[in-house]
Amino acid sequence: MEKHNAKLLLAEYDPNLGNLLQEYLAVEGFEVTLARNGEEALQATLRQKYELYLFDVMMPIKDSFSLAEQIRKTDKTTPLIFITAKSLKLDKLKGYKVGADDFVTKPFDEDELVRKIKALLRRKEIISEIDTVTISTYTFDRKNQQLICNDYCKRITGRESEILHFLIQNQNIVLKREDLLIAVWGKDDYFLGRSLDVFISKIRKYLKLDKEISIENVFEVGFVFNVPKQKM
Repeated sequence: MEKHNAKLLLAEYDPNLGNLLQEYLAVEGFEVTLARNGEEALQATLRQKYELYLFDVMMPIKDSFSLAEQIRKTDKTTPLIFITAKSLKLDKLKGYKVGADDFVTKPFDEDELVRKIKALLRRKEIISEIDTVTISTYTFDRKNQQLICNDYCKRITGRESEILHFLIQNQNIVLKREDLLIAVWGKDDYFLGRSLDVFISKIRKYLKLDKEISIENVFEVGFVFNVPKQKM
């Protein structure tokens, strides 16, 4: 059995599903703390650090969207997966907006969930190994997920970091929307496309101090990350 020893926080209100998932993930080698409601999960995050959050959307006392918003105020980087019984567009868009990295919809296959968890943990490890990159007057510290420009320093989320990194790799050329979605999420669908627009808007705001940098929309195609070549 491959051992990961990664600490996961599972917030699940259904005792049967919660116990089942906790046992299954433990067999896969993860250390799992189980919380029964949103407030209990929040208190768990104050006691120790976790390497991944797995939250059921329909949590009592404090719903998971509010929980995620509160956590993301101080923790931008820990991967977060939402478990949901719904497949509504608005729920998924709201989830990505508050910092979700992925969703699983009930009923789901436990092996698929484990694959998602492993993929997010691998992504976090890869990000931590990357050094800094210069973008015009900005410095992008991908290892610490920071954008720095003079006295300005902004810590960004793991997903924002991935998107920005891919934009940098493909700067000053037309980048197809589907290529960006597949590179970052591994698939191209409507929900993720809408979420990508939210992330792009946030990244534009982070880069607004340099007027020579822009993320240009190319109608029905994708984007161009415009960076002055003379400053590279």
